[in-house]
Amino acid sequence: MPEDQAAPTPLTLGYSSCPNDTFMFHAMVSGRTPVAGMRWDVIMEDIEQLNQRAFRNAVDVTKISFHAYGQLRHRYVLLSSGAALGRGCGPLLVAGQEETRARLSDPGNSSTRIAIPGWNTSATLLLRLYAPHLKREQLVEMQFDRILASTASGEVDAGLIIHESRFTYQKHGLTSIVDLGEWWESEFDLEIPLGGIVARRDLPVELIRGIDEALGQSVKYARSHPEDSRSYVCQHAQEMSTEVQQAHIDLYVNDFSVALGEQGERAVRGFFNAAEERGILPRYDGPLLAHELSDLG
Repeated sequence: MPEDQAAPTPLTLGYSSCPNDTFMFHAMVSGRTPVAGMRWDVIMEDIEQLNQRAFRNAVDVTKISFHAYGQLRHRYVLLSSGAALGRGCGPLLVAGQEETRARLSDPGNSSTRIAIPGWNTSATLLLRLYAPHLKREQLVEMQFDRILASTASGEVDAGLIIHESRFTYQKHGLTSIVDLGEWWESEFDLEIPLGGIVARRDLPVELIRGIDEALGQSVKYARSHPEDSRSYVCQHAQEMSTEVQQAHIDLYVNDFSVALGEQGERAVRGFFNAAEERGILPRYDGPLLAHELSDLG
């Protein structure tokens, strides 16, 4: 680079340390699928922390819960690539006692306490759609990796679990009492949207398109060269076994992660429509996806 040419200012890029995210983003942040002239300042945090950064408009490109994105559609635009969306991958509501199921379905019972992985997570939106009688004070926010232990100890009556907890809850002596993904699929006949990648709307449109394309290439590269990202995934997966890491990737990274396509977009819009009709999300009629920005000039 010539001495009089400044290096490009890095864009902030947020994603979690979960295996599906590190697996998908590895090729892009390591330069295997670069955006021309672009550098990244990576922020790796829990999904609800990333949601909160987006609410503060404090990150340029980020993984975000679809619930949070439903509240930020005026500020961020959804990329076609990088989404966690599909069937058989929804959050589970688990408890130590089977009778908790009846207590949860009783609108007159307001004493049951449920641990949730953040108020703005898609899991919590699904729970509110499933059980609209639940009161805000019944939902106890905590980091997702604390929920199993808190439920098993009786600190809370039930736990709403996401990520790798789907594969380990039985080791804590817990039982799945509701699979909210299965409920959504049977109720709406749509895939369940969990998280997506969004970019600030005030970024140049061509840059947004370039990021979207690079991420799609990154996901394709990761799926065809799984060994390349293995050490990066393991580095950030902490105590998770390699078997759980792979199960996590297999569950959350699929063809919708490469590109949502019409079917994936229909699922996202259906998710927002269901929440809007119930007054959980505000209505939004503007362009939702990055490729729709092309019409705006």
